Amino acid sequence: MTVAASTRIELDDTDHRILALLQENSALTNQELAHLSHTSPATCLRRVRRLVETGVIARQVALLDASRIRPSLTAIVEITLDQQAEEHLSAFEMAAQAETAIQQCYRVSQGPDFVLIIEVVDMPAYHALAHRFFTGQKNVRNVRTFFSINRAKFDTRIALTPPASATD
Repeated sequence: MTVAASTRIELDDTDHRILALLQENSALTNQELAHLSHTSPATCLRRVRRLVETGVIARQVALLDASRIRPSLTAIVEITLDQQAEEHLSAFEMAAQAETAIQQCYRVSQGPDFVLIIEVVDMPAYHALAHRFFTGQKNVRNVRTFFSINRAKFDTRIALTPPASATD
């Protein structure tokens, strides 16, 4: 049973505790998670399964620090298309999703059509990507790239708002 992406899921305090803990460390065992969230292991397991099935938990992954594995260059790229009809925007998004160096792709308003977060090994790798991907897209009018010189913050956690109490 999967729930449509636009469907909001009702979450209570227990769900919020579980989600906060999993956002910090998704490698916790069910026993550890149950203990830390003040639930029984059976309740905790049932809750986590529900959160996965409803799409609240989209994926559980390991976040790697690229700079500890190999050289790393992060580029923030603004893309403006010649034609902004829905089929052109969707075609660009599909192409971006297929490109492994593009880690994030946002369709934005007021300015460029897209903002991309790209991670490559070095400047020659970025140049090859730009030549292959941006010039290969016939509909790309303008590319504006910013290179990260320091990442002051990177977080994947979503701020959780506790549910309103019944007395509100």
